[in-house]
Amino acid sequence: MAEARPDVTVHGAGIFGLATAWECTRRGARVRVIEAARIGAGSSGGLVGALAPHVPEQWNPKKAFQLEALLMAEAFWAEVAAAGGVDPGYARTGRLQPLADAAAVELARARARGAEALWQGRAEWRVIPAKADGWTPAAASGFVVHDTLTARMAPRRAAAALAAAIRARGGEIVEGGGAEPAGLQIWATGAAGLAALSAHLGRTVGAPVKGQSALLRPALDVRDLPQIFVEGLHIVPHADGSVATGSTSEREFEAPDSVDAQLEALIDKVRARCPALAAAPVVERWSGARPRARTRAPMLGAWPGRPGHFVANGGFKIGFGIAPKVAEAMADLVLEGRDGIPDGFRVEDSL
Repeated sequence: MAEARPDVTVHGAGIFGLATAWECTRRGARVRVIEAARIGAGSSGGLVGALAPHVPEQWNPKKAFQLEALLMAEAFWAEVAAAGGVDPGYARTGRLQPLADAAAVELARARARGAEALWQGRAEWRVIPAKADGWTPAAASGFVVHDTLTARMAPRRAAAALAAAIRARGGEIVEGGGAEPAGLQIWATGAAGLAALSAHLGRTVGAPVKGQSALLRPALDVRDLPQIFVEGLHIVPHADGSVATGSTSEREFEAPDSVDAQLEALIDKVRARCPALAAAPVVERWSGARPRARTRAPMLGAWPGRPGHFVANGGFKIGFGIAPKVAEAMADLVLEGRDGIPDGFRVEDSL
């Protein structure tokens, strides 16, 4: 008896692949996920998990897409957890950003007005006095930005939660690779996928960017505290009491999975800026290559020249934050033929 063929085959069990597979599954499609290594083996197996918005100004399709994704995230992840019985570690805990001087305070207040107009009354961007509470970094101006849209995600738990939900609804996940079946194919294979797409198209459409991050274990109970964004670094308290921080952004590197002095310098900076982490031991160091499209926007849509094949790639630093909306857009396109992908996000836009 011939093996039943899935309606959709998703290649890659990172955040884009799993989220899209889940959305196709919940719409009734038979789905198989084929992963060359293991679930979350690439950049989706990292530590940080900061789901943070772009600043509410100079609005564009990328920022609007991300806003929609962040606003739909709570319901998305709650359904995933209910379906598979695994907690993805999601919580909308907000974020603090110290402001350096009066000019930064004035700009932040202008952005607060932008948030009032753009964030649909569902989240706030406020300028508030900095607190001396042992968690909030010192701010030279005496003020910090507090936004209530930023959320956290435990990347590995999120991948495990999606995998459990897919399997609970009858989807299949094959780790260690597998033959490419006939039918609709969605390629969500991260850095390796960018290389394959570039080779197929004869031009570079993106490249990996290395990021190093760390996980610390402070004595302070940080589970419900807001994230911190300071000097380009994310400091993210997770539900298990750990704090993730990162990351570096390295375009030139020899080994994507090695940690070095750049990470140690990052850890030193974080300890200096966040009093609660000054003596916190490091419990894990991580490094990996994140897929960055040439345009910096995600690459979604049909694979040029390969009928029935589609691409979901280029999440780079915002992959977990936009995953719910990416999944919706890809399922609309692949299953229903409805193309709601914003301008600038298509594969051909990177050519």
